[in-house]
Order: sequence, then structure tokens, then C-alpha cells
Amino acid sequence: MHSIADIPRDEVVVAPSLLAADFNRLGEECAAAAAAGAKVLHLDVMDGHFVPNISFGVPVIKSLRKQSDLFFDAHLMISHPKQYAKVFSDAGSDLITFHLESDDDPDEVIDELKRLGVAAGISLKPGTSAEKIFPYLDRVDLVLVMTVEPGFGGQHFMHEMMPKLAAIRREIKRRALPVILEVDGGVAPATAEEVAAHGGNWLVAGTAVFRAPEGMKNAVEKLKSAYRVFDRETI
Repeated sequence: MHSIADIPRDEVVVAPSLLAADFNRLGEECAAAAAAGAKVLHLDVMDGHFVPNISFGVPVIKSLRKQSDLFFDAHLMISHPKQYAKVFSDAGSDLITFHLESDDDPDEVIDELKRLGVAAGISLKPGTSAEKIFPYLDRVDLVLVMTVEPGFGGQHFMHEMMPKLAAIRREIKRRALPVILEVDGGVAPATAEEVAAHGGNWLVAGTAVFRAPEGMKNAVEKLKSAYRVFDRETI
């Protein structure tokens, strides 16, 4: 298991989303993402209940773990994350992020993740206010702000989520917490600087990386260039 502490918190980290990869050659796609400079692989798990789509689950993650040394960032878009935390941890997830809006009590889910020894993340949908996440900031390693409605890849970036992102970053800074701020949904070179300027430092990008016409390496480098507008003093 990898430690989230080993990933620098004062830089922009690109986390390619497996959802946009070629599922006929997942192992090769993961290797290509690592060769392109990605440190983190984002794994979007959907149950068809919490969100209106089904993606992949434990068997895929377990299989990829045997082939990849990337940090596995599992985003559980499921109704009962506490029930399934252990199987995703055992499959090789290094970070498990669940939704504030799930059916489980957030504190109980965080307790379970800590018991399992995995990093804990918490996410919020576009319709959930920034303040709803504040009570949990001192208990998690990462907050994921969705800039699309969760459930499908390839959606358009919601610029109106940037004030929410900035509000969460301000609260993290005010309380001097070592919390990573991740953004998922429509992130591409054209939107990466806006995300970084509002305090986001982990960029989840699917189509923009795995389907980039210029190749993965150039795509990752373009996304990382958002670092120049990222205020390291906010970390």
C-alpha cells in the first residue's frame, strides 16, 4: 500500500481517470499514464444506484494492482461506502473517497477507512454547499469537488463550482489543515489553470489524458503547467 504522504502537496498532481481508458488494454493504458508522468490513477466506481451508471469494481482494481505501481485513488460513487470499504482496500486502493451524500454516516465511514489504514477522502456533488464538508475537514486527507454531475465521463466543466472550491481552500488554510483539494469533471488544459487558481491541486482528467490527440505525455505536462498559477502558500 502506498502512502498519500509520499505525494507532494505543494504541486499540481494529475490523476488520469480510468473511466476514459481503452478497456481492451487497461494494463497498457495504466503503464502509459505512468510513463507520461502521472503519479495517481483515479478509479471511478459507480453502482447504478447512487449515480445512474455502472462502471467497474473490485475485480478490475485488484487485477490492475498486480500490474501498476501508481497510487490508486478510488472514488466510490456508491450508496453504502462503509459496507464496501474493506473489499476496495483489500483490492489495492490507497485512497478511498466516498460521497457526503451517500446513505452512510460520514463519521462512521471515516472511522472505517482509518481502521483499514487507507487514506480517507470525502466528495460533494455540485448541488451540495461547501459548508457541508467543513465538519469533516480535520478527519480526512482529501476533499473532492465535483465539477460535473457524477455518473458519466466527458461532461462539460461547471465553472460555477469555482467559488465553492475557493471557499473550501480558504477554510483548509484558515485551520492550517494538510488536506488535499481534488477536482473531477471536465478538467482539461483549458480549465486546469482556473482550478489551480481557486485552490485545487489534484486534477482528475479522463478524456483530456487518455484520449488526448497530442498523446498522454504532452497532455499531462499541459495539465501540470497549471502549477504556475497555484498559490503554494495556501497549502
